[in-house]
Amino acid sequence: MNNFREYEEAIAKYHGGLSVKTVPVSSWNFHNDFLIVMKNIFQDLNKIQAFATQSKWIDNNWDLKTRLREEVVIVTDAKLNIVFASHNMIKMNGYVESEVLGKNPKIFQGDVTDLTISREIRDSISLHQPFEKTVMNYKKNGDVYACLIKGFPVFNVKGQLSHYIAFEKAA
Repeated sequence: MNNFREYEEAIAKYHGGLSVKTVPVSSWNFHNDFLIVMKNIFQDLNKIQAFATQSKWIDNNWDLKTRLREEVVIVTDAKLNIVFASHNMIKMNGYVESEVLGKNPKIFQGDVTDLTISREIRDSISLHQPFEKTVMNYKKNGDVYACLIKGFPVFNVKGQLSHYIAFEKAA
């Protein structure tokens, strides 16, 4: 029995001499939120890379990892149906990917959306040219917000139009 007591005393002495800094329990939530964001970025990155591989996109040298952290990324097929929307879209407009898949990006537009800007975007899309425009869009709850959109046609290795990709952020 003496050996166990000596052992426990030695352990207590060792741990008593450690300089331990405590962290408030509330900071655990911040860490967990950060981990969820990072997990979502990597899931989104993997989905986009799967589209790129499957559709044989030419390399566009987009820094997708950074863009997914800072912007909303939306991918449409050549007919402008949404096939991918990044997880962080919910922060910008309240929608989650499942609510917009298969729909046209016009679902974000409404009465205050400038028709001239919409026409300029359509013209760029029909000419397969990149564009950068600020559009007045609508959140899921009906609130209006200015959205800076940088849109690009995406071509496959045969030079055929495959998808469109848009990098968006609240302006």
